[in-house]
Order: sequence, then structure tokens, then C-alpha cells
Amino acid sequence: MLVADDFQPFLERIVDLLSHEFCVVGAVTNGAELVDAVTSLQPDVLVTDIYMPVMNGLEAAVQLRGHGSQVAVVYITAHHERELLEAARSTGALGYVTKPSLARDLVPAIRAALEGRQFVSDSALTS
Repeated sequence: MLVADDFQPFLERIVDLLSHEFCVVGAVTNGAELVDAVTSLQPDVLVTDIYMPVMNGLEAAVQLRGHGSQVAVVYITAHHERELLEAARSTGALGYVTKPSLARDLVPAIRAALEGRQFVSDSALTS
């Protein structure tokens, strides 16, 4: 699994949370690094923030799909707008976890993605 978020303390928190249950092969802080890391490390799951510098998570996922990557994408975001959820789905993402629900929803979202199922935080569906 690869994790991407531009806020270093939050990135470290996610890696710590996930490393107890999953093999985290890398952590990056922008979309360009994300594309390079997925290409070289070939993780089974990508957990990425949507808004990051250089290239956002949505653009990075589209670029990866264009290069034939089948990585399962789980987005993490502070945003609850339905349009953003639909944009995430349009990239082929399997997960959409809101940051306030992270502790409860991230691990189940990753498990669902590994099984090819979709997962969306309840808080994203009520906005």
C-alpha cells in the first residue's frame, strides 16, 4: 500500500494507523511523487488525499489509469461535496473516506478495495 497526503503530520498518522494491519511500501506528499511511486513500487492499494500540490489525487489517478495501472484507489478528504465524490468515482476509485471518519472508516475502506468492493463514508453520503 502507498499513502499520499501533503500534510506531513497527517501522513505520518495514516501510515502509523495502517502499518499495524497492512504493508505500507511508501508515503509521498504530492501527486507527481504519487505517480512515480505507484509506477515503481506497484502497490495493490493507493490511499491518497484529493487536494495536494503539483498534481491532485484525482489527476494522478487518471494519469495512472491512462498508463494501465490497476491499483485500487481509496481517497481521503476533508470535503463532503457530492460533486467531489462523483469526480472520485469517475477515476475508478473504490473508496472515499472523509477525514473526520478516518479512524472508523479507513481500514474497512481498504479491505473493501482489496476485495474489489466500493466503500464511501456515511458522512459523504449525507451532504
